[in-house]
Amino acid sequence: MALVLATAPYWLGGDYYINLATQVLIAALFALSLNLLVGYAGLVSLGHAGYLGLSAYTSAWLVLNLKWGHLAAAAGALGFTGLMAAVFGLVALRASGLSFLMITLALGQVLWGLAYRWASVTGGDNGLSGLTRPAPFGLDLNDARAFYWFALVVFVLVFVAVRVLVHSPFGATIRGTRDQPRRMSTLGYDVWRIRWLTFTASGVLGGVAGLMYVYYQQFISPHSLSLAGSAEMLLMVIAGGPGTLVGPIAGAALVVLLKNVASAYIDRWIMLLGIVFVLIVMFVPGGIVPGLQRLWTRLRAGVPRVDANAALAADPVALEKAP
Repeated sequence: MALVLATAPYWLGGDYYINLATQVLIAALFALSLNLLVGYAGLVSLGHAGYLGLSAYTSAWLVLNLKWGHLAAAAGALGFTGLMAAVFGLVALRASGLSFLMITLALGQVLWGLAYRWASVTGGDNGLSGLTRPAPFGLDLNDARAFYWFALVVFVLVFVAVRVLVHSPFGATIRGTRDQPRRMSTLGYDVWRIRWLTFTASGVLGGVAGLMYVYYQQFISPHSLSLAGSAEMLLMVIAGGPGTLVGPIAGAALVVLLKNVASAYIDRWIMLLGIVFVLIVMFVPGGIVPGLQRLWTRLRAGVPRVDANAALAADPVALEKAP
């Protein structure tokens, strides 16, 4: 799989398909950050696009107005995004379930409203443009292949970090607060603090996706913070399989491909996306990846296992040749 991803620019063809693969990586990166909250902590959010937009706007503003370098601007953007995620967590985690969902929605809409109305800083509906891509180690990221590899490296680093986190003892406590919060509290764990740390970490990872988004687009507008963006990312997580590492990647690939490829042939591609989502809920309610895993388990269970001794006994010629 790693070889396929690393060599993708050579067999995908033109820049269009390479850019499409880059969009999948960025969407998968953002879906991974949301999956940490939705799939592992069991906290469904509808305001997660706010962190993508917050990080992108902060980085762009620092570069365009304060003339910071890309590395310093990225560090500042992630720090500010993490701080805002920590503050929002203090507010949102006062509730749970549907109330938590509505609070995250409200916080996301607050950020969207600021981006839309604070025109002196954000450019309003016109957004911020005129951005350049970074040049790490002198590498020109304006080339489609170079930017794809850059996005792949960032994606792999985040994927490994999330994998280490969810398989660590702290990751086990995150899943424990999702499945048995009362029992975890009885055992002495601070359920609220665990959820708050997870909420903050998810926001920071969403900020990483925001940096990649603004580097790729070289433009940022209030649309990136909209409710539609948060819902689209949540759809990726649910469709692919929440609580799995590969699920958000599969969901991101599905949504991005439908959005870019199907829309070229079908005017109402959003309706097609809705139909696909309904089919997933009906036939693979746990998501695409868990559904494929169950199917593979059933296929393996249905294949008869051959007893070598019985096969030799049934074949006298083979029995004579056997040592």
